Amino acid sequence: MASVLSSVSGPADLRRLDDQALTQLAAEVRELLIESVAANGGHLGPNLGVVELTIALHRVFDSPNDKIVWDTGHQSYVHKMLTGRADQFAQGRLRKEGGLSGYPSHAESPHDWVENSHASTSLSYADGLARANAVQGKDDHVVAVIGDGALTGGMAWEAINNICADNSRRVVIVVNDNGRSYTPTVGGLANRLTQIRTNPRYEPALSAVRERMTTGPKVAGVAYEALHAIKKGFKDVLAPQGMFEDLGIKYLGPIDGHDRRALEQALTAARHFGGPVLVHAITTKGHGYDIAVANENDQMHQSHPFDRLTGEAVSIAPAGWTSVFRDEIVRIADDRSDIVGITAAMLYPTGLDAFADKFPDRVLDVGIAEQHAVTSAAGMAMGGLHPVVAVYATFLNRAFDQVLMDVALHRQGVTFVLDRAGVTGDDGASHNGMWDMSLMQIVPGLHLAAPRDGSRLRELLREAVEIDDAPSVVRFAKGAVPADLDAIDRIGTMDVLHRGDDPEVLVVGVGTMAAMAVDVARLLEDAGVASTVVDPRWIKPLDPALLDLAAEHRLVVTIEDNGRQGGVGSTILNEISDRGLVMPVRIHAVAQEFLDHAKRDVILDRLGLTPDAIASDALDRLKECPEGDRR
Repeated sequence: MASVLSSVSGPADLRRLDDQALTQLAAEVRELLIESVAANGGHLGPNLGVVELTIALHRVFDSPNDKIVWDTGHQSYVHKMLTGRADQFAQGRLRKEGGLSGYPSHAESPHDWVENSHASTSLSYADGLARANAVQGKDDHVVAVIGDGALTGGMAWEAINNICADNSRRVVIVVNDNGRSYTPTVGGLANRLTQIRTNPRYEPALSAVRERMTTGPKVAGVAYEALHAIKKGFKDVLAPQGMFEDLGIKYLGPIDGHDRRALEQALTAARHFGGPVLVHAITTKGHGYDIAVANENDQMHQSHPFDRLTGEAVSIAPAGWTSVFRDEIVRIADDRSDIVGITAAMLYPTGLDAFADKFPDRVLDVGIAEQHAVTSAAGMAMGGLHPVVAVYATFLNRAFDQVLMDVALHRQGVTFVLDRAGVTGDDGASHNGMWDMSLMQIVPGLHLAAPRDGSRLRELLREAVEIDDAPSVVRFAKGAVPADLDAIDRIGTMDVLHRGDDPEVLVVGVGTMAAMAVDVARLLEDAGVASTVVDPRWIKPLDPALLDLAAEHRLVVTIEDNGRQGGVGSTILNEISDRGLVMPVRIHAVAQEFLDHAKRDVILDRLGLTPDAIASDALDRLKECPEGDRR
C-alpha cells in the first residue's frame, strides 16, 4: 500500500484525504514516531497521544494563517510531520545538530509560532495574537493546544482571565487532557477533570454524541448540530462546562481525543463561534503503543533510545547526577524529620521519587507551578520545616522573583536543588541551564554551591540543608557523574586540586568544569608554566581566601558552565578590582546567546570551552602580562 504520509507536504493535503486514507495516515505517523524516537530519543508518549487531534486540527484550521500554539511544545512532533518535515524524522534528524528541534521552532517552519518549551504560556501567546488580529481587523483564528499538565500553571489562568474579558476574540483553547504531565497531574483542577473522565455516565453520553455526529445530515450546519448534540449529551449528565462557561468561555466536550471525526466536528463547531471556545479532548498518553501505555512511571514521556519491540533501553546509561541526589536526599530525610521535598510536576526527573516512596507525606508535587512551589516552600520554612525544592535549572528562571522576595527577603532556610544546570545540549535553547548562577548572584544572602563530582554533591547538599537563615542552592549537570576528583588540600571552603612549583596561573574550575581545569593545568605544565587549580565549592558567598590566593599569581583563569555576564568569573573580576589588584582575569563561560541543539561536547567545543583552547588563551595572555605588574 502506498504511503499516505509521503504524500502530505502541508496541511492542505490533509483535506483531500478520505476516511480510509486518514486512518492509514494516523498509523503511519505512529510508526514513524516510534521508529524515530527509538533511534534518537525524545518525547514519545505525548506525541502518540495527539495523533488524531493534530490531524483534526490541521484539517479544520488553516495553518499558518490560523495560528496554532503548542503548550507544551514537546507534543508537536506530529504537527511537524504534517507541515512538511516528516522526511527529517525518517532520516533520523530529530534532536540532531542541524536537524529538527524537539520543540516548535519558527526558524524551521512558518507553522511554528512559538518555541513553547516552558509550559503554561500558550494561552498568553494566544491572547496576544488574538488581540493583534483584532487591532488589525483580521478574522484569523488562534488555537492554543494546552496539555500534559500545563493547565496547572498559574500563567494559564491569568491568561484565561484576560481572554474572558472580551468574548469577541477568536481564540480556541484545546485542552489535551491525558491526566498527566510527566506523571499523573495533581491538584484540584486535575481532580475535577478526572471526575469527568471517569464518571460512569460519560461513555453512554459520548456514544450518543458520536452517533448524532455520524448520522446527522452532512451539510454546512452539521457543526451546529454537533454542538447541540454535545451540549444535550453532557449538560445534564456531567455539566463540566460550568467550570469554564461561568468565566465566559464556551465549552465543548469532553471529546474522545482518538476519534478523529468527533474531534473534527467539535473543532468545526468551535471555529464557527465568534468568541473564545474551549474544546476538552480526552487522550491517552502513548496511545497506539502498548509498551508506552503500560509504563506506569511516565508512559514513555521522554525516552532514551530503546528497542521498539520491548521498550527496553538499547544501552545502560551510567549513573547520573540525579541518581546521586535521589539516594542522598533519602539519607538526609532519614536523619531529619523536618526535611520536606517539593517538585513541580517532575517527581521522577528530579529524583524526588525515592523520597516520596519512603515518606509520602513529606513530598509535595504542586503541578507545573514553580512560582507557587517556591513561595509555598517559604511558608513551610516559616512553619519550622526545611524544604528542598528540586527543579531543572532552566525552570527556576520562572520563579526568580519568589526566590528573591519571598525566600531571601524573609531569610528563610529553603534549599534549591537545580538539575540539568549548564549546557544540556539536545533539548535546545530553552533547556540549557546557563542563567541560574547569574540570577542567583544578585540575591542577597543566598548561598550557592556547585559540586564537581558525586561525593561533593552529597557533601554540599548536607551543608546546604544546614543553612536555616537564608536560601541555598546546589546545582549539577545533566548526564553521567564523573569519577571523584579528590582534593590535595583545602583552603577556607575551597578545594585545591593541583599545585605546581612557583605557580603563575590560578585556574578556577567551577562545578563540573573542575576536571577541565585540571586538564588545563597539565597542558600549561607541558608548556613550562606552573599553575594552581581550585574548586570554590561554594561560589556565593565567594571565599576571601580565593582572592588572597589570586594575588599570588600572574593570571587568573575561570571556567564555568554558565553565562559570562554575572557569573563566577565576572564576580571574581569585580572583587579583584575592588581590592586594587592589577591582574588579568580570563573568563571562560557560555556565550550569552540562545544555543542551537547539539550534543553537549559539540556545544562546548563551539564555545571554546575545551582544555586546549583555554590553555592556549592563558599562554597568549601571559606573554602580554609581564611579571611584577601586580600590586
